[in-house]
Amino acid sequence: MANASVYAMLLAAIVLEVIGTTALQMSQQFTRLVPTIVLLVCYTAAFYCLSGTLKVIPVGIAYAIWGALGMVLISAVGLVFFGQKLDLAAIIGLALIIAGVLVVNLFSKSVSH
Repeated sequence: MANASVYAMLLAAIVLEVIGTTALQMSQQFTRLVPTIVLLVCYTAAFYCLSGTLKVIPVGIAYAIWGALGMVLISAVGLVFFGQKLDLAAIIGLALIIAGVLVVNLFSKSVSH
């Protein structure tokens, strides 16, 4: 699997996880059927895509990128769609998470470039 396709799979895993987590919020503790089905499908597909990246990217690095970027994106979704506010500490923390992902991807020899 070429590097571009590995990162495309990782991006797909991240987007699917964010959609699934958004559906989790909308499921209202699994009491609404359609969002519950969406979250189950998206989480299953997200883990499938994540597993495809593990042929090239070490599990710790892939999971860190997946978790970190998913956290940043779901925070943005919460802000835009659910009106969940972020305070300065949260914004700084999210910026540090993004910085950490960049450092790992740009400078770590653990990630194949």
